[in-house]
Amino acid sequence: MTDVPVDTAVAAQAPAVEGLTDAEAEELRAELAKVEEEVVTLRQVLAAKERHCGELKRRLGLSTLEGLKQNLSRGWHDVQVSNAYVKTSEKLGEWNEKVTQSDLYKKTQETLSQAGQKTSAALSTMGSAISRKLGDMRNSATFKSFEDRVGTIKSKVVSGGENGSDNLPSPTGSGDRPRPDHTPF
Repeated sequence: MTDVPVDTAVAAQAPAVEGLTDAEAEELRAELAKVEEEVVTLRQVLAAKERHCGELKRRLGLSTLEGLKQNLSRGWHDVQVSNAYVKTSEKLGEWNEKVTQSDLYKKTQETLSQAGQKTSAALSTMGSAISRKLGDMRNSATFKSFEDRVGTIKSKVVSGGENGSDNLPSPTGSGDRPRPDHTPF
C-alpha cells in the first residue's frame, strides 16, 4: 500500500470542511504532512532493517527455504494451539468416542470381521482345491504323455535334430506334402 503525499499548497487552497475553522484546517494539514513524512521515514528504516536482516541470514548460512520451513512450522504450531483447533479436536474426539461406542458401529465392525474371516477361509479352500486339481492333472496319463512328447522334442532340438524328424509330427499335419508358399513378396 502506498501513500500519496498531499501537496500542502493544493491542500491550502482546498475549501475548509464544514464545521472547521481555517486555523483548525491548517493545523490538520500540518499534522497530515508530518504523519506522511514519518510514514516515508519508517518505510526507509524498515527497508534498511530488512536488508540488514537478509545480510545477517546470508552470513549465518540461513537460506530462504530454511526460513520458509521455520515459518511453516511456527504457523502450524500456532494453528495447533489456537482455540478453534483445540475445540474442533475435542469435538471430533467426542464424536469418535460416540461413534465407536455405538451399537451400530460395533455390529458393523463384527459383521465385517466375520465376512473377512469367511472370505479368507473360502479363498484358502479354493486355493487348496486348485492345487489338488493341478496335482491330479499332472499325474494323469494325458499330461504324462504330453510331458514325454515335449521332453522328446526338446532333446531333439537341443541335440540339433541329428536323427532327422523320425518321430516328430508335422506342425501343419500334412505329412510329407510340401507346405504352400504364402509369402507376399
